[in-house]
Amino acid sequence: MTNQQPKQLHGTEAINFNRQEKLRAIAYSMDLLIPGFYFWCPYFTVRIGGAIPDDDPYKYPGKIHSPIGIALVLPDYKIFTTYQGSYDAW
Repeated sequence: MTNQQPKQLHGTEAINFNRQEKLRAIAYSMDLLIPGFYFWCPYFTVRIGGAIPDDDPYKYPGKIHSPIGIALVLPDYKIFTTYQGSYDAW
Protein backbone atom coordinates (compact mmCIF):
# COMPACT_ATOMS: atom_id res chain seq x y z
CA MET A 1 0.00 0.00 0.00
CA THR A 2 1.48 3.33 -1.06
CA ASN A 3 0.84 6.60 0.67
CA GLN A 4 0.28 9.02 -2.23
CA GLN A 5 -0.23 12.70 -1.58
CA PRO A 6 -2.77 14.65 -3.66
CA LYS A 7 -1.20 16.67 -6.46
CA GLN A 8 -0.38 20.21 -5.39
CA LEU A 9 -1.28 22.97 -7.84
CA HIS A 10 1.07 25.93 -8.19
CA GLY A 11 0.96 29.28 -9.94
CA THR A 12 -1.04 29.39 -13.16
CA GLU A 13 -2.36 25.83 -12.64
CA ALA A 14 -3.95 26.84 -9.32
CA ILE A 15 -5.43 30.03 -10.80
CA ASN A 16 -6.94 28.14 -13.75
CA PHE A 17 -8.38 25.44 -11.47
CA ASN A 18 -9.95 28.09 -9.21
CA ARG A 19 -11.43 29.90 -12.23
CA GLN A 20 -12.88 26.64 -13.61
CA GLU A 21 -14.55 25.92 -10.25
CA LYS A 22 -16.08 29.41 -10.19
CA LEU A 23 -17.39 28.96 -13.74
CA ARG A 24 -18.72 25.54 -12.80
CA ALA A 25 -20.69 27.14 -9.93
CA ILE A 26 -22.17 29.68 -12.37
CA ALA A 27 -23.05 26.94 -14.88
CA TYR A 28 -24.69 24.89 -12.11
CA SER A 29 -26.72 27.87 -10.86
CA MET A 30 -27.87 28.87 -14.35
CA ASP A 31 -28.63 25.27 -15.33
CA LEU A 32 -30.89 24.82 -12.28
CA LEU A 33 -32.35 28.34 -12.64
CA ILE A 34 -31.24 29.34 -9.14
CA PRO A 35 -31.96 33.07 -8.72
CA GLY A 36 -28.94 35.32 -8.91
CA PHE A 37 -26.72 37.63 -10.93
CA TYR A 38 -23.78 36.08 -12.78
CA PHE A 39 -20.94 37.69 -14.71
CA TRP A 40 -17.79 36.10 -16.09
CA CYS A 41 -14.85 37.30 -18.14
CA PRO A 42 -11.22 36.14 -18.52
CA TYR A 43 -10.05 38.15 -15.49
CA PHE A 44 -12.72 37.56 -12.85
CA THR A 45 -16.18 36.17 -12.09
CA VAL A 46 -19.07 37.54 -10.05
CA ARG A 47 -21.77 35.34 -8.58
CA ILE A 48 -24.41 37.02 -6.41
CA GLY A 49 -26.89 34.36 -5.35
CA GLY A 50 -26.81 30.94 -6.93
CA ALA A 51 -25.22 27.91 -5.31
CA ILE A 52 -22.08 25.83 -5.17
CA PRO A 53 -22.51 22.56 -7.11
CA ASP A 54 -23.71 19.62 -5.08
CA ASP A 55 -21.18 16.92 -5.94
CA ASP A 56 -23.02 14.10 -4.20
CA PRO A 57 -23.48 11.43 -5.61
CA TYR A 58 -21.38 12.63 -8.59
CA LYS A 59 -19.50 15.76 -9.61
CA TYR A 60 -21.59 18.22 -11.65
CA PRO A 61 -19.98 18.09 -15.13
CA GLY A 62 -21.36 21.33 -16.60
CA LYS A 63 -19.18 23.97 -18.22
CA ILE A 64 -19.58 27.40 -19.72
CA HIS A 65 -17.99 27.52 -23.16
CA SER A 66 -18.00 31.30 -23.56
CA PRO A 67 -15.15 33.53 -22.33
CA ILE A 68 -17.45 36.47 -21.46
CA GLY A 69 -21.08 36.57 -20.38
CA ILE A 70 -23.71 37.92 -18.07
CA ALA A 71 -26.92 36.39 -16.72
CA LEU A 72 -29.77 37.30 -14.45
CA VAL A 73 -32.06 34.58 -13.09
CA LEU A 74 -35.22 35.84 -11.40
CA PRO A 75 -37.16 33.98 -8.68
CA ASP A 76 -39.99 33.03 -11.05
CA TYR A 77 -37.55 30.95 -13.18
CA LYS A 78 -37.00 33.64 -15.82
CA ILE A 79 -33.49 33.82 -17.17
CA PHE A 80 -31.95 36.67 -19.13
CA THR A 81 -28.50 35.86 -20.43
CA THR A 82 -25.99 36.55 -23.18
CA TYR A 83 -24.93 32.88 -23.00
CA GLN A 84 -26.59 30.78 -25.69
CA GLY A 85 -24.45 27.64 -25.48
CA SER A 86 -24.77 24.28 -23.81
CA TYR A 87 -23.64 23.37 -20.30
CA ASP A 88 -22.40 19.98 -21.51
CA ALA A 89 -18.80 19.09 -20.74
CA TRP A 90 -17.36 18.34 -24.17
